[in-house]
Amino acid sequence: MSAAALVAVALSLVSAVAYAAAAVAQERLAAKTAGTGLLRLLGSGAWWAAVGLNAGAALLHVVALKYGPLTLVQPLGALTLVAAVPMGARAAGRRVTATEWRGTALTLLGLGALLITASGPAPHQVLSLTEALAVAGTTAALIGVLSRPGARPGLRHATASGFASGVASALTQTVTVAATDRPGPALSAEVIVVALLVAAFAVGGLLLSQTAYRGGLGAPLAVVTLSNPVAAAVIGLALLGQGLQDGVWGVLLALTGAGLASWGVVLLTRVTPAPVVEPDDEHPVAAVLALDPTLLPRQSPEPRKLTSL
Repeated sequence: MSAAALVAVALSLVSAVAYAAAAVAQERLAAKTAGTGLLRLLGSGAWWAAVGLNAGAALLHVVALKYGPLTLVQPLGALTLVAAVPMGARAAGRRVTATEWRGTALTLLGLGALLITASGPAPHQVLSLTEALAVAGTTAALIGVLSRPGARPGLRHATASGFASGVASALTQTVTVAATDRPGPALSAEVIVVALLVAAFAVGGLLLSQTAYRGGLGAPLAVVTLSNPVAAAVIGLALLGQGLQDGVWGVLLALTGAGLASWGVVLLTRVTPAPVVEPDDEHPVAAVLALDPTLLPRQSPEPRKLTSL
């Protein structure tokens, strides 16, 4: 693995942890503010804290895309789910289950296989303005279809969020490479237009994920984690010439890794932890009894009735 690829991997790891923290914060906020409007959400400090975490993670992701191809950086986004598992468990006041550990191990094993085949050189090819507009239009139409009212809105919104984020990453790499490695002015008209598309898809993906997390964290985050690299990898392989190493064997290894990672993600989505009953903070006696069940009053057994001889 080249030095540039190692830098991309390191930045992607930190970015995944930041994204995981943001996802946990968004899920807890969505559970508390279900049914509230966007304006009320914008007035929440917790919302802006989650936005800050997402922004920091996105910045690290942008720098990672400067040093590594989409086929390397995007699959590492699955580590967001792996990091979110213990974070979410701790926030919910429970332990990580055995199924969650198995899912985490399979996801990491699959990602390891993907890293071996996708660790190519630093990217140098970018999307043309026509290609960027075509990708943006196709993605916007697909998001519109997924966002229509219907069954399982959480998973559909999560899929749309993943597609939006994946396309934003692909367009971000175009902006980064075009602005830093190409001759001519850094802020050309093409770069500005693509940067505006990046901002639109990034904000759209954030809002879609917020609505998706109203149904919980596990399944929506898993769908986002899978659909994001799929969208970016399709663009990288089809339009940016970012292939896999080692020919046919590399493709087989990548498919095996993708299968293991997908299996791990599916295991993580099947976990349905028991809800944690929080004590009533407004009632001090109830709060104390919830902390120590031995303080509950014991019921004395009823006296037995004497039977006649």
